[in-house]
Amino acid sequence: MTTQGQRNPTAEGVARAAAKLAEFLPETPLLEARIGGATVWCKAECLQPIGAFKIRGAWHRLSDLSAEERARGVVGVSSGNHAQGVAWAARKLGITAAIVMPVDAPAVKLANTRALGAEIVLYDRPGGEDRDAVAEKLCKERGATLVHAFADPWVIEGQGTVGLEAARQLSQRGIEPPTRVVTPCGGGGLTAGLALALPDAEIVPVEPEGWDDVRISLEAGAIVPVADTSFATACDALQTPATRPINFAVLKARVPFGLMVTPAEIRAAQRWVFSELRLVVEPGGAAALAAALAGKVALDGRTVIVLSGGNTDPASFAKVLASTD
Repeated sequence: MTTQGQRNPTAEGVARAAAKLAEFLPETPLLEARIGGATVWCKAECLQPIGAFKIRGAWHRLSDLSAEERARGVVGVSSGNHAQGVAWAARKLGITAAIVMPVDAPAVKLANTRALGAEIVLYDRPGGEDRDAVAEKLCKERGATLVHAFADPWVIEGQGTVGLEAARQLSQRGIEPPTRVVTPCGGGGLTAGLALALPDAEIVPVEPEGWDDVRISLEAGAIVPVADTSFATACDALQTPATRPINFAVLKARVPFGLMVTPAEIRAAQRWVFSELRLVVEPGGAAALAAALAGKVALDGRTVIVLSGGNTDPASFAKVLASTD
């Protein structure tokens, strides 16, 4: 099995990833909005070709593979957004991709991943099956490269390009770099990448109730896994059992605290962004906005809020819009 490489992610790596992505991937909009009288800037990663920011890290990782590694293929693990990012990059580069996905992943994410040409290998997340063990077995059998959803230096650097892009867009408007970036957080790949990309900004990770292990880990000063992985959440994109050392090393040095949001706060954020910005954002993608709307984080004219993904089933989204909690 080819591993992620014995190196740490760097700010220089984020800059190199940004240069690679700029060659073929259009910038996502940075949309101005008002929350509680303060101007905020919403980074619409839900408008990426695959509907999520994960395309950034996947492209940086796969495009750096050697010819020999490309010939042996890649294996990814994801509930859907990273799956689509890896599948999209693999198809563009002519690489075979297998994605380990949970049996309870949203139907739209399964369908989109298949449509991109990737092989899907299902695992029983509700039954407690270890997805990493399934992926490791596949890699050993095939000699493939594991493209981890967040614990990979290339993936972390690629995700950090969100921050560089947002800072550049603010500059084009005559605004100084972000004072803070509020971001949804699962395993910490995007959060760590943003911390590397924007060393002078406060990076605020936001997780859903029951899956706020990064918040707890930051408070404890050590990695603390999710206490109950059977805890139900609509934020499938943020359901990671624990962050990893490669991510936590960056977070511990740069990120002072994390936040938790409730299901009701997330649904309110989904309704707000649909009404105010005309965007469809999935539950996990709305976590950062939920914290802002609930008054859990300071806002000013240079606060960036990442809307990280928009891959949600139509029926599920319709229920959210019809709800009033």
